[in-house]
Amino acid sequence: MAETYTEDRGIERSRQSEEGLLTDRRVRWIGMAIAGLFAAGVAFFLYLILTDFVDYDLLITVLPQFVEALFLVLQIILIAGALSLFFGVLVGLGRVSNTTFTQSIATMYVEFFRGTPLLFQLFVIYLGVPAFWPPGEFPLQNWSFAAAIIGLTLNHTAYIGEAVKGGINSVAEGQTEAARSLGMSYIDSMRFVILPQAWRNALAAIGNDLVILVKDTSLLTVLAIPELISVFRNVNSTTFDAWTPIVVVSVAYLVITLPLGKLVRTMETRSMWGTER
Repeated sequence: MAETYTEDRGIERSRQSEEGLLTDRRVRWIGMAIAGLFAAGVAFFLYLILTDFVDYDLLITVLPQFVEALFLVLQIILIAGALSLFFGVLVGLGRVSNTTFTQSIATMYVEFFRGTPLLFQLFVIYLGVPAFWPPGEFPLQNWSFAAAIIGLTLNHTAYIGEAVKGGINSVAEGQTEAARSLGMSYIDSMRFVILPQAWRNALAAIGNDLVILVKDTSLLTVLAIPELISVFRNVNSTTFDAWTPIVVVSVAYLVITLPLGKLVRTMETRSMWGTER
């Protein structure tokens, strides 16, 4: 009886396994069919746009303006991104500080810049700072560029600071205790033990924030900076052509974001190799 019961259960499990396998295959085939239809639709849409709606003579004419805007955006991204990383580490350290005053200042900073829109912050800096001087006596000539750098840096410092804080908190407390037991100071333990591990844990979040920084440069059009969206609006308003500048702007942003995403993934992979070793 026991053997018969065992055989029956084995047959039943085999049938359930086969049914599950068939179900998995059906789901896989349905998913592949939906993905194929979606890819075909996107390909047809792109073909239609590139053949019927893009004016290639206009594209050649306006391309230098977009290339100049792209280099300007790259400058802003490099400066604001580097400053955000530097100050973000400081804010992250402040968020995990044992000193109540330091932690409160860092927390208020993060809450303000995460709790208000970036567009509002740009207006506050761009319009509010010159208001401290009498009309016409503000000393900086290219204030819109400086305001863009300051606004993006202040905003993304808050997000990167939170990413660094999360990375530090994910490191086991025993790491700090071990470093301190070896005679390291708080700064040295952070510098040589905690932050390298926190960087690995926070890398994905920091990479995502840098991609968002790239897209946030589109808001700088309100500061009269000749970035990609500003050039797009000018071309569209003078030629009434929508799809030619749309295609150029799309390619320009992908030229920045795709290599950046690849760079972040490569750094994540290398950091994981370091863990395995």
